[in-house]
Amino acid sequence: MGVNAFEIGLNSFGEVATDNGRTLDDAETVRLLVEEARLAEDSGVDVFSVGEHYRPGHVDSATPVLLSAMATATERLRLGTSVTVLSTNDPVRLYHEFATLDAVSNGRAQLVLGRASATESFPLFGYDLTDYERLFDEKLELFMRLQREEKVTWTGATRPPVIEQVLRPRMRPGGIPTWIGVGGSPNSVVRAARHGLPMMLAVVGGRPQRFRSHVELYHRELRQAGHDPQPVGQHSLGLIADTDEEAVETWWRYWEPVVRQLSEERGFYPPDRARYEAELEHGALFVGSPETVARKIATVARDLHLSRFDLKYDVMHLPRQARARSIELLGREVAPRVREILSKEPTHV
Repeated sequence: MGVNAFEIGLNSFGEVATDNGRTLDDAETVRLLVEEARLAEDSGVDVFSVGEHYRPGHVDSATPVLLSAMATATERLRLGTSVTVLSTNDPVRLYHEFATLDAVSNGRAQLVLGRASATESFPLFGYDLTDYERLFDEKLELFMRLQREEKVTWTGATRPPVIEQVLRPRMRPGGIPTWIGVGGSPNSVVRAARHGLPMMLAVVGGRPQRFRSHVELYHRELRQAGHDPQPVGQHSLGLIADTDEEAVETWWRYWEPVVRQLSEERGFYPPDRARYEAELEHGALFVGSPETVARKIATVARDLHLSRFDLKYDVMHLPRQARARSIELLGREVAPRVREILSKEPTHV
């Protein structure tokens, strides 16, 4: 992918915002997300993606509905998911939803499929976590066949068979851009390559460069499977403000309590200021002024041969004004600066 085609995107997990100290309710946050998609388009962002979660404080549980609302509020912005938990979705219903979204948006729909790091959807929809791998493998096979073939017959263990089924409305020929989300498992890398699908690296902690071996494995497996080269993207968290100090202090104030709660739930180390500053310097937090964030994105783009970078910009209770400023700066200042830097030393696979 050429430098001018390097994509800059935004990811939201639908986390509730605040406004002058007042926490927005769920409905207000849903409407805010539609406003933010419009702002992203006006600011020059390429892609706006929404996750799928079932936790308190998140309003992204009906992603295709939310993306359809964004489609009517925008004209050019590509619309997708930062994660769709395929394991607990039905591939046929998912096809219907995203074929409809693609029609409503005039061909702007895409999605990232994942197995789920947050597993609340499994008990909610009656799935067994012991079927974690098989559910994803079987449903991915069916979903891709539905996209790539007009009439599908399929049999598996995770849902009733599909017999000579033609779905309507039809997607565009070949389907919509479908990425595989990878959180660190080499098996997920191989799975993406086997299906010839783009790979989205979810890098939420530590040095992004540690994923270099995953990227090398991915391209090697693509070649061995006889597929053309595919894009690699990265999803990471962060905030952009007018100055480094403002960004660093604002993000710490709202990020620290969220990560502390997760550390208690999942048993990893609690956040402290020293680790936070290390993540800012060399790790997976993209927090700072436009120049600071642009240089960090360009560095990982070169090191990992990326074609796309998505910033996960919302965190629980972050003020809507800070969210809006981050969106504006990403599109208007960071994106062109990243492309300028990469034009002097393009990425190569």
